[in-house]
Amino acid sequence: MSLSSRRNALPIAYAAILSAVFLVAGCASGPTVAPPSFATSDAAALERTYRLGTGDKIKITVFGEDNISGNYEVNALGNVSVPLIGEIPAKGMAIASFRETLVRRLSDGFLKNPRVTIEILNYRSIYVHGEVKNGGEFPYRTGLKLRDAIAMAGGYTYRANEAYVVIVREGQGEGQVPVGSAATVLPGDNIRVPERFF
Repeated sequence: MSLSSRRNALPIAYAAILSAVFLVAGCASGPTVAPPSFATSDAAALERTYRLGTGDKIKITVFGEDNISGNYEVNALGNVSVPLIGEIPAKGMAIASFRETLVRRLSDGFLKNPRVTIEILNYRSIYVHGEVKNGGEFPYRTGLKLRDAIAMAGGYTYRANEAYVVIVREGQGEGQVPVGSAATVLPGDNIRVPERFF
């Protein structure tokens, strides 16, 4: 190979090496594609699988016991403070499991065969940040879609990658979710809109 040919080949070789480095770096870091559970959810599934967390507001009804029945909030320690029985752990528990714990505690020397129902009044907030115009904390509503959550934050900035977002979800870690999917946001989700690179 002539000297001039070798000189012409050097920039091409460097470009190829740099491309490979960036490709490997991109594959080695950052969130992975989210499992299907990130992208699909409905109100019924939420009721079945939802885990209580700090900031959730619930209504507890104990039939015939007006001094216990009322509205409660999961506090910063992840507990619900109930008259007669005190603090009950709630964070990370399904509604059915929390109800069972409450019934068991009430039955332990306080009430005979208590009938208890629990209803979620307000779910904990979601967070949208990154390449959106007005990022921050927003109230959750049942059936909230990913596109709606982005709209609540003022929509995209001109630098935004509009193809996907990164969601951090309690108990499931983080993952990339396509914006065009039928993804439903869940209470407590932390949604980051990444920046595009070109």
